[in-house]
Amino acid sequence: MPDTGTKYWIVVSSVDNWQRTKDLGFTIQGLKSRHRKKAEQMRPGDKIVYYCTGVKAFAGVSTIASQYFESEEIIWISGNTKRAGEEYPFRVKIEGDLALANDDFVSAEPLARQMTYAKKWPAEHWTLAFQGNVHLIPEEDYVLIRGAIENAA
Repeated sequence: MPDTGTKYWIVVSSVDNWQRTKDLGFTIQGLKSRHRKKAEQMRPGDKIVYYCTGVKAFAGVSTIASQYFESEEIIWISGNTKRAGEEYPFRVKIEGDLALANDDFVSAEPLARQMTYAKKWPAEHWTLAFQGNVHLIPEEDYVLIRGAIENAA
């Protein structure tokens, strides 16, 4: 029997790529090429929380509004020079729920220390939980992060 429950995702992004998603009016989100299997699991109604690298903070929340599809249109840019040609080919349509101004981002460290997902790593290495482009997290972690974003909005 297929899983029909809502899934909760963290999309890890540079502040620049977060801004690109914002500038598009939260209508589309791309995932890097190595994340096809995760893109295939995404369904309308699933939630995305955005974590911005560099500033180590949460920036917003969106709702997935489509199954995944592929596109080669260049929108997002990899900060990794070895992956400069990355097209983020796996995409989903989204609807923005909450978007913080850059000055209002929520520091991730205190939340990461409370997250079930991040407990896989030693507390002093909490940032390892946010390595890579996309992560599936439990609902209680989503609720924790969304609450902090709502409080900052």
